[in-house]
Amino acid sequence: MSDSRKRHEALLYHAKPKPGKIEVVPTKKYATQHDLALAYSPGVAEPCLEIAKDKNNAYKYTSKGNLVAVISNGTAVLGLGDIGPEASKPVMEGKGLLFKIFADIDVFDIEVDATDVEHFIATVKAIAPTFGGINLEDIKAPEAFEIETRLKAELDIPVMHDDQHGTAIISAAALKNAIDISEKDITKVKIVVNGAGAAAISCTRLYLKLGVKRENVVMCDSKGVIRKDRDNLSSQKAEFATDQDITTLEEAMQNADVFIGLSMGNVVTPEMLLGMAKNPIVFAMANPDPEIEYDVAVATRKDIIMATGRSDHPNQVNNVLGFPFIFRGALDVRATKINEEMKMAAVHALADLAKKSVPEQVNIVYDEVSLTYGKEYIIPKPFDPRLIYEIPPAIAKAAMDSGVALEPITDWDKYREELMERSGSGSKEIRLLHNRAKSNPKRIVFAEADHLDVLKAAQRVHEEKLGKPILLGRKEVILELKAEIGFTGNVPIIDPKTDEENERRNRFGESYWKTRQRKGRTLSEAKKLMRERNYFAAMMVNEGEADALITGYSRPYPSVVKPMLELIERDKDVSRIAACNLMLTKQGPLFLADTTINENPSAKELAKIAQMTGNFASMFGVSPNIAMLSYSNFGSSNSDTSKKIREAVSYIHRNFPKVVIDGEIQADFALNPELLAKEFPFSKLNGKKVNVLIFPNLESANITYKLMKEVQGAESIGPVILGFDKPVHILQLGASVDEMVNMAALAVVDAQQKEKRRKK
Repeated sequence: MSDSRKRHEALLYHAKPKPGKIEVVPTKKYATQHDLALAYSPGVAEPCLEIAKDKNNAYKYTSKGNLVAVISNGTAVLGLGDIGPEASKPVMEGKGLLFKIFADIDVFDIEVDATDVEHFIATVKAIAPTFGGINLEDIKAPEAFEIETRLKAELDIPVMHDDQHGTAIISAAALKNAIDISEKDITKVKIVVNGAGAAAISCTRLYLKLGVKRENVVMCDSKGVIRKDRDNLSSQKAEFATDQDITTLEEAMQNADVFIGLSMGNVVTPEMLLGMAKNPIVFAMANPDPEIEYDVAVATRKDIIMATGRSDHPNQVNNVLGFPFIFRGALDVRATKINEEMKMAAVHALADLAKKSVPEQVNIVYDEVSLTYGKEYIIPKPFDPRLIYEIPPAIAKAAMDSGVALEPITDWDKYREELMERSGSGSKEIRLLHNRAKSNPKRIVFAEADHLDVLKAAQRVHEEKLGKPILLGRKEVILELKAEIGFTGNVPIIDPKTDEENERRNRFGESYWKTRQRKGRTLSEAKKLMRERNYFAAMMVNEGEADALITGYSRPYPSVVKPMLELIERDKDVSRIAACNLMLTKQGPLFLADTTINENPSAKELAKIAQMTGNFASMFGVSPNIAMLSYSNFGSSNSDTSKKIREAVSYIHRNFPKVVIDGEIQADFALNPELLAKEFPFSKLNGKKVNVLIFPNLESANITYKLMKEVQGAESIGPVILGFDKPVHILQLGASVDEMVNMAALAVVDAQQKEKRRKK
């Protein structure tokens, strides 16, 4: 992506459809005058009086207990430096977004126009009663040290400067495991820390608590090795000054066991790596360019254990592994501070999680055969769904054991269940889908690439490395549009109607004719059809010249389905294809079927649709719990529709008893566990979170998914065709660029899965 286009896209993202990345939404009813009288005057006086009696009641009657302030003065924003409080606001909003999507913590971002330490501290103390915790962000050193120390001492809520402690906690967990894997002694390892800012100081302090010896640490800044004989050292740098007779980073690296990079890109050379001790541990955490490129490092030393701050290599040291879950645990026991015991609990919990057997769900998410503790897996993955219910309990327990928890947890099983419920943010599924696509990109035919939005989607797929686009359409139009949007990527462009495609058209036509010659097609008709992009594109997939196909943006759905039905074989044991929409809701993913193909499926067809949709849900690491929906519940109606659903459920219960499915059932009972348990305790869905909804006919499914999309704002991926032997997916007419990108990522994952099945 060109710098100018990246800049334009970033600005547009923050500006549209409305400025900013976060908003405040009501959590209580407000439709009637009665509701408003409770929300504000006169009803609001009652909780006010209760809080006046005991200020701790603020946790009972307000959002304080789940509200964190992300506070900055803008003096050290990312790599941008001192850009001021207003300019820091997009970063603080972004931090708020991460708190919400990873740990369901609400955030107000507070940008303070105060560079004076006393002024800043006084301001934060004055607004602290609003919040259950404070996350300090992007404050320059050495002021950051004093600000955090003072606020921790003078406030009775958790305070943490994530720039200092986030990287320290995550990298300490990684270091603990790397030392274990390399079979070194933590008390003897020699460590070089390149960088001497807030993060480097805090990292090194935490490493000492982990067992590293101070005399074995050499710290460098932009001037070289920090030596005791250097003038004007800050107290923090003086803490790690050495009396060793070395002055340069290159000298410090000789025979070092560990390199910790918190500085700038490309300052470590292969020669420096070669001078390190056996089984070197290198954490090159500068972003976006690490101190030495991952590929260069692993090519230089086969025995290296390497970590970076980047997501496209193993062992990403990412602060999002820490701060959301640390604050989650602290808030949930009303901790008065985040102390050293809680930070060390986070270190050990993260390190231990990497050693645990990785559930298949996580392997599916990262498209790995088996993630196993070792050189390329020393810390959990940032999207590991176990983080939300493994890390906060460790933090909460440490807070309780160290005496800073005001509301101890007694039922840990219930707490873990509550944490699992908090992880239902729909956008998580999109992140996981994209991550899986990137792990093994496939060739995707965009059959309508001479349409601007389709080309924009292909551009994003190419630039984000989700897949390898093949552009079909009028070549001159595609080239003109590419120039217009700055799409400089070198990707194949194919115009099926041109003379240069004669050979391929004839070959595709003959292959197609052989499958249709007894169904009324002549050879000349078959070859002529290959001039049409959807026939040509489908044959590219059939003939192995592409791995996947998406189409349908510019034409009605039925007209696009027709050639696919003619050209693409069905999966084994599939007589009719079906379609499913993945709806990303606040309660988690919901898979709805059949949304576009089968108008009035029979009982046996419904049973097969349920099985195919369940298998599709499993692609996302979801254990399918399937509700067969109706307007009736378990025999309360003898209509043809209700009987059809009961027959489908009975068929699956008899032939596939391990499948979690039940019905016929009304939607409210299916989605309300308490209601279901009360009225129908015999149901196989009791104690399960329903995530697959099978509808009795097309109209009910199609209406429902479109209502959810337009009225509730649920994001949709699909309709996804189920039952084809090849990854062919059809867009809704006029799909958005985002919808096409998501569908392309899904097509890539589908191709990955089908490739694995063929190899078995």
